[in-house]
Amino acid sequence: MLAEELTALGADSVRVEDAGCAFRGDFDLVYAANLHSRIASRILWQVAHFPYAKEQDIYDAARALPWPQWFDLARTIKVELNAQRCPLKSLDFITLRIKDAVCDKFRDVKGARPSVATQHPDVRIHAFLDATHCWLYLDTSGEPLFKRGARDHVGVAPLKKNLAAGILRLTGWQPDTPLLDPMCGSGTFLVEAAELALKRAPGRARPFGFEKLARFDAGRWEALRATAAGHELPAGEREIFGADLFGDALKDARANLLAMGLADCVKLKQANILELPAPADRGVMVTNPPYGVRIGEQDALREMYPKLGDALKQKYAGWNCYFFTADTALAKGMRLSPSRKTPLFNGKLECRLYEYRIVAGSNRKAESKTPG
Repeated sequence: MLAEELTALGADSVRVEDAGCAFRGDFDLVYAANLHSRIASRILWQVAHFPYAKEQDIYDAARALPWPQWFDLARTIKVELNAQRCPLKSLDFITLRIKDAVCDKFRDVKGARPSVATQHPDVRIHAFLDATHCWLYLDTSGEPLFKRGARDHVGVAPLKKNLAAGILRLTGWQPDTPLLDPMCGSGTFLVEAAELALKRAPGRARPFGFEKLARFDAGRWEALRATAAGHELPAGEREIFGADLFGDALKDARANLLAMGLADCVKLKQANILELPAPADRGVMVTNPPYGVRIGEQDALREMYPKLGDALKQKYAGWNCYFFTADTALAKGMRLSPSRKTPLFNGKLECRLYEYRIVAGSNRKAESKTPG
């Protein structure tokens, strides 16, 4: 999904990797990817890749880089490191050595060292180590991209917005199709869907890390933002529907939609999913139901799942329904055959996105029968 998104933004040599996508482009693509990507968590600019055998190799390679050309001495910095199969003893020590290398380079060139900030640094430097090689990056995003710029009213276990956006993309939903989240909680799916329908750039209202880098061109950035704003559609009624059993959850959803200027785009209703009629003859349902890991009510959920399967068959023929959950008992309990199961992670929690294409009558696989 992310590779498709980046390609549409004009990225070259897009390559899907284990933890994301690698791609190439001019520096304007840094602005565009941060402004428009709904799925990425961060856009990292690779500045070095080299082999290593010991800590000193990493320090020497990092110190050789032209850090003062990339950001000013007055900027505060923070180094973050991740590793897989790294044979060295202490990742904390390696992190410290990379920080020292950056500061020592500044002292060589500028006669002074930049300050370190563990909270809200101006410049974030990311390092990744495998068993034999090190990669160094400058973070062009700053805060993670799922932080869209508005403070959310969140529920018990809210989805990150980039995860919700990726799930919406996996469903194939288009803004001219009715959308329903019948267990909407604080409304993350609804907000993402409404913003997609209005063609709003997700990063339009927040700052970015690239604004602190030396090559930042404020004029080109403002022109890109203005172009994106010119493509936005006016807020108004859309066929986007949300419901929840609990009034407090709906208050959070309503507050989030209001804060984003989307209240007119979404119809909210307090209702039990088992009793909620389909708001249209066809459409896409997508929801993140509660599961026992989160609220400790596994027995009640096991009792609900067969009723949920019956409700879908009775009320939602013609709909494609998607359930994102960590509870694998949902698929068995609903007594319907999912047409697709997509493994995803919500943080460290392994989940599944189950797809059900609801048809009139039974959605179970036909049983084989023997003549006579």
